[in-house]
Amino acid sequence: MATVETRKPVDVSTVKRGRDGRRPVSPGRIALYLTLSVISLLMVVPFVWMVLTSLKSPVEIASQDAGLLPSSWQFGNYVDAFEAAPFATYARNSFIIAFSHTVLNVLVASMAGYALARIRFRGSEVIFYLFIAALMIPTYTKVLPEFLIVRFMPLAGGNDILGQGGSGWLDTWWALIVPGAVTPFAVFLFRQFYLDLPVELEEAARLDGLGEFRIYARIMTPQVKPALTTVALLTFESSWNNFLWPLLVTRTDSLRVIQVGLSVFKTENGTQWHYLMAGTTLATLPMVLLFLIGQRYFVQGFATAGLK
Repeated sequence: MATVETRKPVDVSTVKRGRDGRRPVSPGRIALYLTLSVISLLMVVPFVWMVLTSLKSPVEIASQDAGLLPSSWQFGNYVDAFEAAPFATYARNSFIIAFSHTVLNVLVASMAGYALARIRFRGSEVIFYLFIAALMIPTYTKVLPEFLIVRFMPLAGGNDILGQGGSGWLDTWWALIVPGAVTPFAVFLFRQFYLDLPVELEEAARLDGLGEFRIYARIMTPQVKPALTTVALLTFESSWNNFLWPLLVTRTDSLRVIQVGLSVFKTENGTQWHYLMAGTTLATLPMVLLFLIGQRYFVQGFATAGLK
């Protein structure tokens, strides 16, 4: 006997479309898009102003009747700014420091986050809460203790076993790289991502005879690419734009960074705005390119961080 197939009635309101075949956009979504567009424009305006100012002459910058666009485009400002100070050395130093911080932070913080998330040992919760507490400490309150540690480092820079008699790590690569090697935020972020991974992955790996480190490196870490990209971008950006710490611990141009180098355009007689904006544009360009390359994983990392 034939059976008659019955179908559930379709809600016409859920499939209502316009003449072009697309669903109509709700007024709330339109308002959201307009709000985000205005906010995005406000965020972009300072960068546009910086680039346009870098292409103006000093006379035009000082003029009260100057418009937004340069009357004559001074592309030579970039060449002159680059030659005003050893910016090639500054950029090299900034890259070395930022790259070292990025590699060390991703490597060490990912291992610490994995241990706190997947390995049960006595005191793991206490250690995690200490990392949370470290997140609450303002950055600038740590500058003086870190400087004293670097200055009185035992058996370094002519210091004796008690850290006296020399300069310690001051004006060395150690002072520029070691204090910023690992951040509590990176450990926290990695822990949250490792917690989200299914336990079946590591159980299957252990049945195959893999050790703990190989499980971390070959099975679990490839699953947290958003966290890797997010930590790498944030670490590189923070290190590249760091000004205060390199200024405190270095004395020679051979170890100066690009952010400190920009200060040569600010003197007692005034500020060379055309050179300063040109140098700032060059210093900003690497971070813009890095974000454009890794923005998909970067946004995904922030969107899913802390979700369990």
